Amino acid sequence: MDPSASPSPSSRNPLSTVDVVVLVVYFLLILAVGLWSMWKTKRSTVDGYFLAGKNMTWWPVGASLFASNIGSGHFIGLAGSGAAAGIGAIAYEWNVRDFIYAAKICWHVNPCLARDGGLFLNCVRLIQGIVMVLLLGWLFLPIYVASGVMTMPEYLQRRFGGRRTQIFIAVLSLFIYVFTKISVDMYAGALFIQLALQWNIYWAVLMLLSITAFYTVAGGLAAVIYTDAVQTAIMLAGSLTLMGFSFAEVGGWDALMDGYPKAVPSIRVPNSTCGIPRDDSFHIFRDPVTSDLPWPGVMIGMSIPSMWYWCSDQVIVQRSLSAKTLTHAKGGSLLAAYLKMLPFFIIMLPGMISRILYTDDVACADPDQCDQICGNPVGCSDTAYARLVMELLPAGLRGLMMAVMIAALMSSLTSIFNSASTIFTMDLWKTFRSRPSEWELMIVGRLFVLVLVVVSVLWIPIVQASQGGQLFIYIQSISTYLQPPVSIIFLAGCFWKRANEKGAFWGLVVGMLVGCIRMLLDFIYPAPLCYEDDDRPAVLKYVHYLYFSTLLSFITLVVVVVVSLATEEPKPEQISRLTWFTRFDPVEPSCISSVVTPGRMHGLEATGGERDSNRTASQQRSDSSVSAIHSQSRLTSALYWLCGMERRNEASDHPVTHPAPVEAISSLEEKPRPRLVVNVNLLICLSVTAFLVGYWA
Repeated sequence: MDPSASPSPSSRNPLSTVDVVVLVVYFLLILAVGLWSMWKTKRSTVDGYFLAGKNMTWWPVGASLFASNIGSGHFIGLAGSGAAAGIGAIAYEWNVRDFIYAAKICWHVNPCLARDGGLFLNCVRLIQGIVMVLLLGWLFLPIYVASGVMTMPEYLQRRFGGRRTQIFIAVLSLFIYVFTKISVDMYAGALFIQLALQWNIYWAVLMLLSITAFYTVAGGLAAVIYTDAVQTAIMLAGSLTLMGFSFAEVGGWDALMDGYPKAVPSIRVPNSTCGIPRDDSFHIFRDPVTSDLPWPGVMIGMSIPSMWYWCSDQVIVQRSLSAKTLTHAKGGSLLAAYLKMLPFFIIMLPGMISRILYTDDVACADPDQCDQICGNPVGCSDTAYARLVMELLPAGLRGLMMAVMIAALMSSLTSIFNSASTIFTMDLWKTFRSRPSEWELMIVGRLFVLVLVVVSVLWIPIVQASQGGQLFIYIQSISTYLQPPVSIIFLAGCFWKRANEKGAFWGLVVGMLVGCIRMLLDFIYPAPLCYEDDDRPAVLKYVHYLYFSTLLSFITLVVVVVVSLATEEPKPEQISRLTWFTRFDPVEPSCISSVVTPGRMHGLEATGGERDSNRTASQQRSDSSVSAIHSQSRLTSALYWLCGMERRNEASDHPVTHPAPVEAISSLEEKPRPRLVVNVNLLICLSVTAFLVGYWA
């Protein structure tokens, strides 16, 4: 095939009028849902804005968990990994999104690594990904709910005391959001826009971010969750449709299994394995010493970073904390676990089919040919999904798939925007402003979302200058070396009562230091290409990164245990309702006041003499409030409503200091019948997982 005769997918089948109409309907639907959620929910309090009033049911929580995890990078990267590496690449998706991005780009840039992966990793990650989201609902979330916290850094502050660990994790989380999650979402979104839509990237991204910022700033978490639910339905409908067309085109499952090992490009680097699928791609058990993916490292080395993402990352946990009861939160985890089984079928397999149908283009292995085909000398597997969309789907359905890709980008960005805003406002801003008013917190939270929008736009020129994605190899690998120590800190805090602040902090510092040393070595000595000799230092050549992840976790745990045992025990208030073993402790008055934040008392009535003493002041304020409302223009009133601050009054300009009643603290109480339903579904979900693993084994 002549590479020069391989135009981009969009030039073959440009979007028709019907496709454009579908896209317009999609944008109108998202705006309508955003406006409806703004009207339906209470956004004028801290809890209302950042936790959706803690009134969400199980199905939007579960859908939002799935949509937050599945970004545009999955459709570009996961399908590209399937085209380049086969089934094994799905393993990272079933674990944690940051790993799929890192693995995707590493496999994509390195043709030798493109032969890594395999069914064993796939099955193990299936277990880990699903089990981790279930661990969140059944083990970690009861602790977070009992503690009454709003953010994960806040939990560490209450559990260990002091501020340095809280600030450390808050800053680290914001760093990971901005430099790994937002960057890769923008990379994948920009790549798809350029490949399929042929839109001006700046105008396209500005339009998408404007819509995203509108309902995120105005509606808070409630708007994000409800729109995520719609985005999930759109993503599933579109991707299932494309999966059907793909299997019909390739000839079914047997044709996929037979055709993929034979999908070797006609032009390759001589005397190398470049572009050739692995012979053992469908084998489960691999050697623990010499294989590309040693099974002990897969079992342990990937589980710990996965636990960070699913059980202690603000983006995920915040959605579960918004559930009205613990049972609804567990139901959301169950729904997300069931949905997590689908990307293998709806994204990965179509990517593999794309390699079979367009082998010389999608699976190109010669740098010169790849540069002519897609403008990227390191490979064109990232075009696999967009190629299917533009080649196989008729008019109208192409517009639906455009909506799917945009939905993936928007849902991921809104989740990051809202969670990053929550951490900045509640953990960093309140550190420097010890007694902020509720009005101030509302303003700061919304303004920080706008700051993140600007940061997203600033990523565009960096994306365009990234030399085919090479820059993102280094960006994404950052999280690989930073996640294990954080996971260990949360594990120790939740399940070991003796862990204290000094142990947690120094364990975190030592773990980060060791991880950064390995990261620098990987940057200095990158993995060789498939036609190059491996002359890296022995610590990189022979110590697999999965084994290093296990070692890093062990080092962090040892430091936490040794330092904690050598120093003072935690205070009782740092234990009560803050660990798995003390989650049912009675609520102490000191604990009640410590978890109260501005907004959690909004709407609560004063009692006894306090009500009487405040009545006169309330009557005096009411006259001035009425006159102030009448003096406001309609435009100002509409602006207040849009921002969820239409109920602003004089009292909101002062910190809330009243103690909350016991009922204000989140309860772990569950009704017997719903609890039975979710527990039975837990067993069903685990059984389905075991069946899938057994089938592939």
